[in-house]
Amino acid sequence: MTRAGARWLASATARPQETLARWDDRPGSPLVVPCGTAFDLVNAPALFGRRVVDRLWAQGPGCGPLVVRRDRVLIFAAPGTGDRLLSLLRWEEWGGRHRYAVPPLLCHGAGDVVTLPAAQPSPDAGQETRWLVAPDSAAPWLPGPEVLLWAASRAARSEVRISIFPPVDQGANVYDVSRRR
Repeated sequence: MTRAGARWLASATARPQETLARWDDRPGSPLVVPCGTAFDLVNAPALFGRRVVDRLWAQGPGCGPLVVRRDRVLIFAAPGTGDRLLSLLRWEEWGGRHRYAVPPLLCHGAGDVVTLPAAQPSPDAGQETRWLVAPDSAAPWLPGPEVLLWAASRAARSEVRISIFPPVDQGANVYDVSRRR
């Protein structure tokens, strides 16, 4: 993480200078940061979160910082996105019994506090939580609720189906062998 990225994260706290000084003293310790002022977080299951991020980078405007935590992907989003995104998903009926349902997302916004990976993780630190894309500027571009709705709906529709069988030859002769003895 760059110094500018650390300043941006610290700007979310009540005392940014004290937070930066604490991180300078212990760069290998996790960062505890409130959401809702500088950013919100959209917390998605790992596979689905990866598909959303792929859509954002392949066909959309990209995204800002990303964290991988166990089996989840944390996508940094514009402040206010958490509440708005969940409302849009319900309104557009992208949950529940929809054919292409978006899996349940956890959104962290105003009033929530999150623990993020260390600014400079030590080599022997576990890889349970790590930066996939660390903040590198004082004002990273963060997707808003409409952009994340777009990416999530496309990620839900493009569910990858992998088969171990070769593709079927449409011109092949097919015989019913179920009645053979």
